[in-house]
Amino acid sequence: MLQELLQGFSGPKAQAQIIERFAALPLIQPDREDHISAASLRNACRRAGVQIGTIDALLAHLCIRHDLTLLTTDKDFTHAALHCPLRVWPATA
Repeated sequence: MLQELLQGFSGPKAQAQIIERFAALPLIQPDREDHISAASLRNACRRAGVQIGTIDALLAHLCIRHDLTLLTTDKDFTHAALHCPLRVWPATA
């Protein structure tokens, strides 16, 4: 998530603010089992007709594993949540 935010903003001031604010949050690092489980999640979604990207499947799995709710505007996560225990809090535009 941090990387995606930093890629979406230009300028050193915005980058510094994002890095500073994210410093207060714990960093979750996936291990081998997370990647294996994310692949299974992606395959299950695909069998159900839901396309979810590799990194999105990993994010979804990490949220499930760590009992987190995903705040997103990406409808792919909402569709995936119909086929796995992912909790999604959709951001309103």
